[in-house]
Amino acid sequence: MREPSDNIISNAEKALRDEVFAATIYTRLAKIYRDRTLKSKLLKFAEMEKRHVSFWRNFLERRGYKTSHFLKVKRVKVFIYTGIFRLLGLGLTLRMLELGETEAIKFYSNLLEGSELSGEEREALRRILEDEFVHEREFSYEESKFEEFLDHIRDAILGMNDGLVEILSVTSGLAGVYGIPFFVAVGGLIVGLAGALSMAIGSFVSVRAQRQVHEGTLRNINIASHYVPYLFKDRIVELMKTKGFSNDTSKQIAEEAIRDTRLLSKIISEEEYGLKEEKLENPIMSGLYTGLFYLFGSLFPLTPYFLNLPINISLLLSLVFAALALSFAGFIIAISAGTSIRGKVAEIVLSGLGAAGITYIIGRVASIIFGIEVA
Repeated sequence: MREPSDNIISNAEKALRDEVFAATIYTRLAKIYRDRTLKSKLLKFAEMEKRHVSFWRNFLERRGYKTSHFLKVKRVKVFIYTGIFRLLGLGLTLRMLELGETEAIKFYSNLLEGSELSGEEREALRRILEDEFVHEREFSYEESKFEEFLDHIRDAILGMNDGLVEILSVTSGLAGVYGIPFFVAVGGLIVGLAGALSMAIGSFVSVRAQRQVHEGTLRNINIASHYVPYLFKDRIVELMKTKGFSNDTSKQIAEEAIRDTRLLSKIISEEEYGLKEEKLENPIMSGLYTGLFYLFGSLFPLTPYFLNLPINISLLLSLVFAALALSFAGFIIAISAGTSIRGKVAEIVLSGLGAAGITYIIGRVASIIFGIEVA
């Protein structure tokens, strides 16, 4: 057996840590969840993760590496995941647990293609890879129930993020100009109310216009599918061929589709136009979520100024409150998009605080240049 590289060992250690944590959290969630079917699934996957733990322990120990220190799970991390489950449900928690699976699967496949594994290890790792895909399929229903929430939370988080950044920037600029907390609070609140109304109307108008265009397209496809279905035959053949089907198979699919109006309409709208009627966004809900959460987001940087604390303390607390809220927004965006939590949180927090810092400097410069000072 060839000596493994440092990269393989570090990835194997990470895999062991991840599997230990997954086994722990699935067991903990199973104790919380009352639904028998889901409880059974969670326990089943906890046992599956324990088998994976055994594999990676043996993999590392056979190569002379100690593993005992990887078997301890941080209580804080378990507490956070359990809290998220209680707050937002199983769907979001599962999304968090699956964030690292793409990289893990890539590592497993690379390891299977290499020569570092024995025959027994290779077969065991294939089973682990199979488990990962089974796991993803088993919980797809729970995550699908979360999709509707994600559709709305996108508008909510974007509105909240805009409110946070814009009002934080405005209040920081006003703090640099006036230096009196109450004036900053009133000015920021006026901007926040105007911004919330503007965001809500803008979101409603844009989503409504987009929905009307898509509805018109779907309506035309439905009419054409009902009265002149043969017009779509060649288009379906070409669509199927671009997906890799043979010419004969593509023609068979097209022949079957033009005999079924609903199937034909579905194929054309989804495959050619990328449209699903049930996925069209509700403009009213979009406007409400965007506007209300914009206003909600603006409260975080505004609150310290309403407390009438000294301006420097108000400014500092405003930045702290905004950073915490921006971190939460980044966290939700990362989970819903399946990207790095740490990276997205850092990106949103730094951009928001950076905008505030620049605006504060502009306010101070304006105060000096124009001699603005409130006694």
